[in-house]
Amino acid sequence: MSELPERDLDHVLEHARGAFLELRDARILITGGTGFFGRWLVESLVHANERLELGVSVVLLSRDPRSFSQRAPHLASAPSVSLLEVDVRTFVPPPGEFTHLVHGATDSTGPLNAERPLEMLDTIVEGTRHALAVAGRASVRRVLLVSSGAVYGAQPGHLANVPETYAGAPDPLDPAQAYAEGKRVGELLGAIAARDARLAVVTARCFAFVGPHLPLDAHFAAGNFLRDALNSEVIEVAGDGTPYRSYLHAADLAAWLWTLLVHGESGRAYNVGSEQAVSIRELAHSVACAARTIGRSVAVSVAREPEAGVVPRRYVPSTRRARDELGLHCRIPLDEALTRTLAWHAERADRLVALAPSHTTSP
Repeated sequence: MSELPERDLDHVLEHARGAFLELRDARILITGGTGFFGRWLVESLVHANERLELGVSVVLLSRDPRSFSQRAPHLASAPSVSLLEVDVRTFVPPPGEFTHLVHGATDSTGPLNAERPLEMLDTIVEGTRHALAVAGRASVRRVLLVSSGAVYGAQPGHLANVPETYAGAPDPLDPAQAYAEGKRVGELLGAIAARDARLAVVTARCFAFVGPHLPLDAHFAAGNFLRDALNSEVIEVAGDGTPYRSYLHAADLAAWLWTLLVHGESGRAYNVGSEQAVSIRELAHSVACAARTIGRSVAVSVAREPEAGVVPRRYVPSTRRARDELGLHCRIPLDEALTRTLAWHAERADRLVALAPSHTTSP
């Protein structure tokens, strides 16, 4: 049985149906297929494969396939799915040709970026270089590079929604920008591969997201607030709550990524996210409101008041290009996205309790 809600998987199927139909009989290689993005891609693909009888097969590259098999046995045992334990920088794919490659392998956790920036940079750059070389040798027709809105650097406060044409960049003298600079180089490698190896390479610049399987213990504010709502009585906002973000539900994310893989224009980047800006403080209160739908009453605590005259930071995309060229939209509003995510966690917790062995003994 799928661990994702049926309605979420049906949402992906409905809004990426055209892309899925184009993938009939495809053989797809996915790097990073066991993380948050990968989990949604694989689960939605397996769902579409079964519903539409597509005959698709997929090979997932993972550093720890055994752990993935324990967490998602229904996917690991799916006839259309194969798992391969590899280092993305050096892997050798199974024999034969592949039709598509989704390259999303990156450890985006804050600690790695802060503590071992060279490892972060090397994993992104060399992993992308190697994946593209494999794609060229395996006769791959289309490649989706999963990049990040971090490539724009700090978004100016006066720029409400950053477009793909914005020429900003991270500070190359700041080691904390290893992730962002690695993604920039990865995009350049994709452009070179498109020119020299004649690969069709589409780039997805992804922003912030919410939904089942989003890590609750990483550096993602939405995940941390959801964790607080589920496990405590107070949602803790560490700063002043003024930065602005936007959040796309993972079901929309999966539909966008499949559409970009199949229909995106080669050599072009597309922002992936929501245009609905919300401050971190507002997000915390929205999570608290959503928590009431699962019977949880939580307060919001903000560590400090905003400083006068300071322009709030922003990380909010313009998605006009994806909307105008590919008909992609944010179809699940933020409040509903939060409610769905909390409901999934609550149902999952209830299911685990129901499955736990009883410790009572007979008299």
